[in-house]
Amino acid sequence: MNESNEYVSTMQPRTPGAAFLLAQVGAHAAARFAERLARLQLQPQHAGALRILSAKEGLTQRELADRLGMFPSRAVALVDDLEQRGLVQRHEDPEDRRSYALRLTEKGRRTLAEVGRVAREHQEALCKALEPRERDQLADLLLRIAEDQGLTPGVHPGYRRL
Repeated sequence: MNESNEYVSTMQPRTPGAAFLLAQVGAHAAARFAERLARLQLQPQHAGALRILSAKEGLTQRELADRLGMFPSRAVALVDDLEQRGLVQRHEDPEDRRSYALRLTEKGRRTLAEVGRVAREHQEALCKALEPRERDQLADLLLRIAEDQGLTPGVHPGYRRL
């Protein structure tokens, strides 16, 4: 072992801590999911918006931005893109003509079904080293950590940078 490798090996713990492993696996998982979505010509924020709108149609752009944890101006650009792709429609709010309710189109629903297929494929590839019982246990533990940290269920905090 050369001197520089020896220094590094003495500075690192033999087993990385849970926080490091969560960050490492999380970054890897996010990158692989983005690659899989790219096959559908989508980005993770597209998938997140479609999923949120399928659960609660009629949200305004501001409400969608809040749920995604994204700046409202970025949500406008995201919705513009989704609308140009034919995945989402804006409907004028009869009570406030400055506000638009967002709804998935039929193409948006089909695309979301494809996103679901990609997400299942992604989960299977990522967790293939674990037995089904271990996968459930891991998900339960991660959910407890997410709740303790005040994370919004089902929303990736990476959107906050957008």
